[in-house]
Amino acid sequence: MGTPTAQRSRRARRPYPVRTVTTRSQCRPSVRFERLPAEVFHMILDRLSGLLFKRCTLLLPTKDRLKFISSMFSQIPCFKLEECTAADCLGFYSYGVFLKTMISGWDEVEWHRVFNFLCSFTNLLPKIKMAVTGKPGVRWYLELQLRLFCRQVLLDLWSCKDTLFWLTRILKPWPVVLQARLLFILYGPLLPDSTLAWQGMVEREMREMSTSALWNLTRVIVLLYSNLDLKDWTTDTMQTILEELIVLPEVWHMENVARLLVLCGNTVCYSILANKAHNGQLRQVSRLIVHIILVCEKDGYCMNWVVKMVHQVCQGFNNTSERFAFIQRLEDMFSEVTMEVYEFVTAGNHHEDMGQTLWSLVESSAHFHAEFLHMFLKNE
Repeated sequence: MGTPTAQRSRRARRPYPVRTVTTRSQCRPSVRFERLPAEVFHMILDRLSGLLFKRCTLLLPTKDRLKFISSMFSQIPCFKLEECTAADCLGFYSYGVFLKTMISGWDEVEWHRVFNFLCSFTNLLPKIKMAVTGKPGVRWYLELQLRLFCRQVLLDLWSCKDTLFWLTRILKPWPVVLQARLLFILYGPLLPDSTLAWQGMVEREMREMSTSALWNLTRVIVLLYSNLDLKDWTTDTMQTILEELIVLPEVWHMENVARLLVLCGNTVCYSILANKAHNGQLRQVSRLIVHIILVCEKDGYCMNWVVKMVHQVCQGFNNTSERFAFIQRLEDMFSEVTMEVYEFVTAGNHHEDMGQTLWSLVESSAHFHAEFLHMFLKNE
């Protein structure tokens, strides 16, 4: 038996273990996080986000990582749909920050596994089905919970490319009409009481909060339109979704439709107008253009933009006679809409907004035609 000094010397000379390459499927966790109380784990998550967890489980297979997350998160009501009643709870946001940190750098196959895990953990798809197949607004709390979970965990914190991935995964299981309803649940305008403005889009124009009310919805429509190279995601798909969207739960107030298209910009607006014109829906196109002109007048947008849009639509017709017929239909619609508003006002309906609308309609017609004539004179 050697002296203590000799023993320490032998221990010091003991060779290090040989490092080998280990795959995720071959290794096991070295840190037993599952033994932590849920409250402690929640505190770690709040302070360190997903970084600590990501580093400590670096060599684990994705399946085991997600299994552990499920075992811990299931004990925290704030991370589950319809289980936390606190109005200002940051649970979903914390969940989103954790998830983004954890899966950063993972490949698309693993992201698909993460989405499947989230669907299983939250019972997401059955809850979405309940919301999109029921009468709009009846399950208002479920609608709000789905909106908060999807937006704060999967959509708002990510880059445009990543948001598009998650959004298409959320939409894809459903037929087009339900995709439109789900888009409204996720991005549609909210009323002051935090319920969705289903009837508000039908009964009145949303001008008083147009930017805040419709901006999120237009932003996601533009995002989807700008990525039509995705498999099974075409221009026709988006046009159909948009057509379904503007009749939920009934046909929208025409100014709301026009304002949505104006905020969406050139590509989306022209796509919808040209598609209707191509299908011979000249009356609908003309009425929509008149209200687009009205919205531009009310909201202070450049009238030259509308003139260029009308000129672009005209170019889609086959010959001069068809173009002239379209312009004539547009002029007739100006007169028809003006008379509708005038008769409403003069019939004794004391509605201050309609009186202002009549004035704006007359002004918008004058400004539009001035720009229209200027365009033709400039091209001579």
